[in-house]
Amino acid sequence: MGIFLGLLTALTWGGADFIARFATHRIGTLRSMLYMQSIGFLLLTISLPFLGGWGHLADGSGWQPWAWGFLAGFFNGMAGLGFYRAFEIGKMAVVAPLSASYPALTLLLSWMTGERVSGVRIAGIICTLAGVVIVAGGEKTPDENDAEAVRRSGRGIGWAIFASVGFAMLFWLLGIRVIARVGAVQTVWMIRLTSTLLITGVILVSKQPVQLPRGGVRWMVLGMGVFDTGAFVLSNLGMKMEQVAVISVLGSLYGAVTVGLAAFFLKEHVSRWQWLGIVTIFAGIFLISR
Repeated sequence: MGIFLGLLTALTWGGADFIARFATHRIGTLRSMLYMQSIGFLLLTISLPFLGGWGHLADGSGWQPWAWGFLAGFFNGMAGLGFYRAFEIGKMAVVAPLSASYPALTLLLSWMTGERVSGVRIAGIICTLAGVVIVAGGEKTPDENDAEAVRRSGRGIGWAIFASVGFAMLFWLLGIRVIARVGAVQTVWMIRLTSTLLITGVILVSKQPVQLPRGGVRWMVLGMGVFDTGAFVLSNLGMKMEQVAVISVLGSLYGAVTVGLAAFFLKEHVSRWQWLGIVTIFAGIFLISR
């Protein structure tokens, strides 16, 4: 069941990130993220009584569950900013797999803190991460005589790597500390609360205008909020059933989902090497599920 939840997480996150590409181009990174996070926060606030209540946040456990929840929200907010910025300025087929490489560091952190992973699953994780690297490295190099093409080909890569490091820290903390002390669904509520406050602060400091989304953008940010929040809930539930490293890798397959959607709907160029990487990723999934 944990493997299934991990795969469903990847599909849901992939859909949310594909929509994010259009929203960030229309209203920018900060506003897209603010609306997505706040919509998720409102939906969870309404749904929590039906999803197990407030858990350790209101059972007399004190300030520690809130502290862990805010820490998780901080890492998510910072990683999310880099992630959405990468989608705004970079090529989706490149920045999506790069941001999805976070399980490499998550696995290292999990191993360093004593979590055991079977040999077959280690092979699956390595295979999956190799596929992510191939997808990212398969980007066609532009003609060196075309300075503009060279400049644009690398846009968003730094932000995608920044997001990857942030997500690695987040999922490691979720697996070893946060979920057990806060609760699976309650952790997502804390992440949405903290991220909303963080992004609001950034917008106020930068003195950017905040206008409610209109027209098609309204449905974009609603879809982002529903899909992204749902994916976090699925991932956290999966971590209660499976090893952190395994769920992290499965969830990171959103990069392959996003690349596929970009190729099909946006006609973004996907090289043969990138398609080979996608096949390698799914071979890794088979090994992880053994």
